[in-house]
Amino acid sequence: MTIGDVVTLLRGGIFQVLILAAPLLITALVVGLVIAILQAATQIQEQTLTFVPKILAILLVLALLGGWMFTMLANYTEELFRMIPSMAA
Repeated sequence: MTIGDVVTLLRGGIFQVLILAAPLLITALVVGLVIAILQAATQIQEQTLTFVPKILAILLVLALLGGWMFTMLANYTEELFRMIPSMAA
């Protein structure tokens, strides 16, 4: 196994993490921004007002995209397991 192979594996792993985390992070960002704008407009500074909608939105995204996320992770893991014999040689 060469350094190039290691870099390729690390790059693939980081890419998978970014792809799987992006929908959740973008959802939390958008919901947080909308709630912050509403709080600024109404001058309500309640902490739970930002926390609860973010959690609900993230759970909704997980419910909608959970199957896709699991499939992506399972495919990547299967690919890694298929590569094990070539790594040992």
